[in-house]
Amino acid sequence: MDRLNDQGITDLATNFICTTCGTEYPDTDTPPANCPICEDDRQYVPPQGQQWTTLVVMQETYRNHLTAVEPGVTGIATEPHFAIGQQAHLIETPAGNVLWDCISYLDKETAREVRRRGGIQAIAISHAHFYTTMVEWSRAFDNAPIYLHRDNQPWVMRPDGVIQYFDRDTLEIMPGVTLIRCGGHFPGSMALHWAAGAGGKGALFTGDTLQVVSDRRYVSFMYSYPNQIPLDAAAIRRIVEAVEPYPFDVLYGGWTGRVVAPDAKEAVRRSAERYIAHLEGRSA
Repeated sequence: MDRLNDQGITDLATNFICTTCGTEYPDTDTPPANCPICEDDRQYVPPQGQQWTTLVVMQETYRNHLTAVEPGVTGIATEPHFAIGQQAHLIETPAGNVLWDCISYLDKETAREVRRRGGIQAIAISHAHFYTTMVEWSRAFDNAPIYLHRDNQPWVMRPDGVIQYFDRDTLEIMPGVTLIRCGGHFPGSMALHWAAGAGGKGALFTGDTLQVVSDRRYVSFMYSYPNQIPLDAAAIRRIVEAVEPYPFDVLYGGWTGRVVAPDAKEAVRRSAERYIAHLEGRSA
């Protein structure tokens, strides 16, 4: 059973967390027998086998670092590196704050800093590799609703009533904050468009549905990143078509510093053309 302390953080000793993907599982006395997220082709089980931890154990080693990304956007990342190592984004809007994507670690200090910025009124997560401890984050912020596309429901390892599934291709969860189902990496993989981002030119938050690569002029598209399994051309075209109606000058990927700007929308088009050319054997 969930137990909230006086800071509103759940004290849990037995909700086990996979150390490879960061996914939290329901309250049990012993670790799960396996992690379906890691056993899927899009992730992996490490050579040493599946390993587990808990938030209580993590408190001995980890801290979260909050960094200003742009006015109204704060990046939240865990140090040292844990699991996939992604960065969450807190987006502040006049109608309420949105946590885009999620990280496994949560503690009193993180919750205090987030509350200082207005708390969290909604949570939205791009895909299953970032679901992590999403229920813990919701509980810490007054049971903030978690918005996921229904196509990804089979990958939710800790079901809860705070999760709100939707079936449409787009959903505006706050004025000017729209979730876009892109598919590709997972059937329900999403991006988030913030109309007021980038000084009103629009910002797109993509996790790794569109992965910012080392050359910041480009993004990439993959079925599996760790196992290097590509997407097909039709899936890539659908991703580009999904975000095409939305203006965005900057694109924020799922890791610290992974940013494409300016003219990020043209970078997406250019990246898709390059990728598909290689798939079809038309590269130089």
